[in-house]
Amino acid sequence: MKRQDDRTTEQKKTHNMAVVAKDKFMSGWGGSSGGASRCAWACDNRADLHTIKNWVDDRDEMIYVNIIELDTYRPPSNTAHFHIYVVEKDHPAI
Repeated sequence: MKRQDDRTTEQKKTHNMAVVAKDKFMSGWGGSSGGASRCAWACDNRADLHTIKNWVDDRDEMIYVNIIELDTYRPPSNTAHFHIYVVEKDHPAI
């Protein structure tokens, strides 16, 4: 599995809660060839999680949307690509 984590070393300590989803559009080809593409949006404010979840839920290509702890989350075995994005105050979801 290819893992791409956009968080800095410091953000890995503060941005440990996230909304994760399977991207049905990107799954099965390109960087996700042979498996699923999953992404997570990490934030440092638990209050923002439900706002971010609603934003991800509203995206047609995202399925299986959940709130998770990144420190303990393990993507399912069929995951070929897992990308962690960082949510800051200027993110469109906020």
